[in-house]
Amino acid sequence: MNRHEKINYVEFPARNLAATKAFFTAAFGWSFTDYGPEYTAFSGQGLDGGFFQADLAAETVNGSALIVLFSDSLEATQAKVEQAGGTVIKPIFHFPGGRRFQFIEPSGNELAVWSDK
Repeated sequence: MNRHEKINYVEFPARNLAATKAFFTAAFGWSFTDYGPEYTAFSGQGLDGGFFQADLAAETVNGSALIVLFSDSLEATQAKVEQAGGTVIKPIFHFPGGRRFQFIEPSGNELAVWSDK
């Protein structure tokens, strides 16, 4: 349900749409709908969004917002991220409220995964 003035959608740049789609499919089970050769969308992942073809990447060192996914099993999710071709840039660490790790997906975008366990 769309809600007035609430966050509704997120878009990421992607240097390599095919590699990004393959990564998120393998690591998290996402599926995509292509809208031409330069855009693909995902839905049902907590927040809908998409990837657009670009030479840029979203990284916190460049001021980007950090998108954080949740996991019931942080170690298992980190292993899936690595197996799917992601690069862990901050291994699992504690923070107030839980633990998390941060990674770069094949197109260079930085994301994180956290757990309350």
